[in-house]
Amino acid sequence: MTREQRKREHIEYALSTGQSRKAGFDDVKFVHQSLPDVALADISLQTKIGGLILSSPIFINAMTGGGGRETERINGQLAEAAKEKGLAMAVGSQMSALKNKEERRTFQVVRQVNPKGVIWANLGSEATVGQAEAAVEMIEADALQIHLNSIQELAMPEGDRDFAGALERIQAIAEALTVPVFVKETGFGMGMETVQKLAALPVSAVDVGGFGGTNFAAIENARRSSALPFFNDWGITTAVSIVETKCVSPSLPVMASGGIQSSLDAVKALSLGASGAGMAGRLLKILLEHGFEQLLAEIDRIHSDLQLMMCALGAKTIKELQQVPLVLTGETYHWLQVRGCRPASFSVRK
Repeated sequence: MTREQRKREHIEYALSTGQSRKAGFDDVKFVHQSLPDVALADISLQTKIGGLILSSPIFINAMTGGGGRETERINGQLAEAAKEKGLAMAVGSQMSALKNKEERRTFQVVRQVNPKGVIWANLGSEATVGQAEAAVEMIEADALQIHLNSIQELAMPEGDRDFAGALERIQAIAEALTVPVFVKETGFGMGMETVQKLAALPVSAVDVGGFGGTNFAAIENARRSSALPFFNDWGITTAVSIVETKCVSPSLPVMASGGIQSSLDAVKALSLGASGAGMAGRLLKILLEHGFEQLLAEIDRIHSDLQLMMCALGAKTIKELQQVPLVLTGETYHWLQVRGCRPASFSVRK
């Protein structure tokens, strides 16, 4: 099977397997504020991630590229939506384009459609400095995502089996590039041990890519002749990953992705400490099943909902939203409690 065929299969399986409600956001409850003391007109959605000023905390996360004409079309439409609604956008892994020049157009279309937008390049942790520089140059990227996907690779029949030296390669790339470098998980979350290692490097932000969204282990198991079921529920939820990251590295900017299906999920992720919320599967499903205009309408609804909820909570800015009181319950509370992250402290923030 070619890489192009595998990329198309990933899209098909991502849509057919759907997303669970296991990202931990149902365990997050806001404390109602009867006197919010703000006006809706005063709410700002502007945020800052890794030195980049963004007009919205919502970004289109890495999904597609390297799958031929179909992924070129999808990337072009996502880039157009990002342009019209002022969203940052990350492309999928560009390794295929570095190995096959014919695939470059599936990524370059993003910059062609959105010449002034904020676009993030993407490569895996196996990449060299030279490959990272080439990926950034290919789409004139404003930042580079380095994705971590050991579980997906292990579940993938034709996947990698050697992850030695990844931290050293990330460090070399972060030191060499002139654009910010973000490190991103791909659906299995980040714990404090990983974050502590990354925080010691010159990386500009992490995207926790938590469990609860598109499940690449389940996708790869659907492609296997002999499944590895123990990987299907493997990982750390998005809600837990955000808190663990801020617990051990309060100053490291965090992006939340993995199971963010609605504006409510996004505002909860932001209130837990994230500076941005990435959506992938949800937006892709709307685009492919309902069309481009519905995708634009959904982004408008998300922005409107965010402003309404921030107003209700008395938070004019994303920074203020990160200080509103909320109560953590259930498995999320238990996990964070035994990991030493003091989940009760969220309930008395001011």
